[in-house]
Amino acid sequence: MKKVRVAVVGVGRMGQYHVGVYSEIPDVRLIGIADINETRGKEIAEKYNTKSYGDYKKLLGKVDVASIAVPTSLHYKIAKDFLQAGTNILIEKPMTRSIDEARELFNIAEKKGLTLHIGHVERFNGAVQELKKIVDNPLFIESRRLGPYDPRIQDDGVVMDLMIHDIDIILNLLNSKVRDINVVGKSVFSDKDDLCNVQLKFENGCLATITASRATQHKIRTLAITQKDKYIFLDYTNQDIHIHRQAFSEHSITKQELRYKQESFTERIFVHRENPLKIELKHLIDCATNGAERKVSVAEEIYSLQIALEIEKRSKLINAL
Repeated sequence: MKKVRVAVVGVGRMGQYHVGVYSEIPDVRLIGIADINETRGKEIAEKYNTKSYGDYKKLLGKVDVASIAVPTSLHYKIAKDFLQAGTNILIEKPMTRSIDEARELFNIAEKKGLTLHIGHVERFNGAVQELKKIVDNPLFIESRRLGPYDPRIQDDGVVMDLMIHDIDIILNLLNSKVRDINVVGKSVFSDKDDLCNVQLKFENGCLATITASRATQHKIRTLAITQKDKYIFLDYTNQDIHIHRQAFSEHSITKQELRYKQESFTERIFVHRENPLKIELKHLIDCATNGAERKVSVAEEIYSLQIALEIEKRSKLINAL
């Protein structure tokens, strides 16, 4: 079988993950990597027995699939060059800085019959896949994605760096349009939003609150969903799901104390744990080479980016006050 020729543009932390995963996938040949930091590029290339380029354009026309993991401001230009050269691509999130740029890239891909995916790796988290089988009529969703500040992220605020994952997951779970958006945000360590809380109201009546922070000295990645008959709690880090049903509470009062008691039937879903990025890149290759169906439609990709950009815009306005 002919090997799929791949490349990675940008080998910072995320790009290095892509290089490592590609090296583990059968029938894939890593043709090269590109990074403006030529010293880092050569070190990574030597480690994975491939070639390093300071200019990504030297890879145009030489590969079937490319991962683009450069700063967001460079996504549009580099992605457009690869698409016009006939390469299937994955762009790390956020896709672009504007809806017009995103639509243009998807249009080029469609005209050329190419696969264009966005690197929302949480879509391929085993627990998220299980969640879709459980959630049916949510009333309230609460998402928390908190962690310490990472100075390597200089292009994006916390909305585009972290919250965008949760926006995408919630939109995909609900399959309903957003009706109202309320945003509060704050800069702490950078000139961009480092803390942000968003309240969303959907056309189907569901309410959602999303909190993202890169100013918290403890890493938390959770999603909680309230339905009439159950409460679902997901821990992304452990890929773990607990479902609470038939809950009741009671209290008793004595002269010394007031005691509360709460009980519920708890079901734990054991999730098959596999590297989400490996599943994502395998899916990309399957779509590019075998015509497999994409996980998320282009319209859904555009809408997810649109909501994220609107939240970011409102957060910036609040920070400017």
